[in-house]
Amino acid sequence: MDPLDIIRSYCDDDSKAYYFLIHHSRLVMRKALEVAQRVRHLKPDLKFIEEAAMLHDIGIVFTNAPQIGCFGYRHYLCHGYLGRELLEREGFPRHALVCERHVGVGISAAEVRSNRLPLPERDMMPLTLEEKIVSFADKFFSKSEYDLMHEKPLETVRQIVASYGEGKLEVFDSWTEIFLEGRHH
Repeated sequence: MDPLDIIRSYCDDDSKAYYFLIHHSRLVMRKALEVAQRVRHLKPDLKFIEEAAMLHDIGIVFTNAPQIGCFGYRHYLCHGYLGRELLEREGFPRHALVCERHVGVGISAAEVRSNRLPLPERDMMPLTLEEKIVSFADKFFSKSEYDLMHEKPLETVRQIVASYGEGKLEVFDSWTEIFLEGRHH
């Protein structure tokens, strides 16, 4: 599978959306592979991480985010499950789950319900090592015009993750212990 072929079939390669998607995804992929190398003893699937990191945000093409060239009808928050649906149609169910589960540090069905989020009411939490690695790496990069190519410092990421709600920082910090500090759980 070639992630670029899939991306190009949904996004013109001379579009603003393609520019943001490709640059962001490459940075996330590099970070995810660095993290995976640090936890080699856990035997992460490097090829899968490379592919999934490139495809994790493909659902943005269906969202309304004009600042990054996306003119769909769905709320940006929907990009995870929309990416899942797209990759399932393409025949990549494992990659599809990374799309759905990478948003924030995961979203539970209870959060969807209590916050009335425009999402399917199901748990969308990273479960596998590879899903957690891609989600973790993604937190360090934004798709903002001014910050696209810059990795956020860990403390900035922690502040952002803390704003997602109760318990989110604890999840992120547990990943930090494993992925950056090499501690075993």
